[in-house]
Amino acid sequence: MSEPKDPLIRKRSVTLAGHRTSLSLETEFWQALKAVAHAEGLSLNALIERIDQDRAGNLSSAVRVYLLRRAQGHDEGHDASDGGD
Repeated sequence: MSEPKDPLIRKRSVTLAGHRTSLSLETEFWQALKAVAHAEGLSLNALIERIDQDRAGNLSSAVRVYLLRRAQGHDEGHDASDGGD
């Protein structure tokens, strides 16, 4: 049985609080993030900045948790850093 192909990870630069940083996410997460930004009437950078303000750890992980919690219907993804406690 063959192993599943790893998702393609894309690294992009974003500006948070006036500072450039990079964010690495799988293509599917980038697509979901763009869809949420569009639905909320935000730029992609503005949405990432909002997620960044609530995070406690790694930005890439915070974005993934935000999107997961939003998909599960938890407060539209806000407070994604609490781990569900």
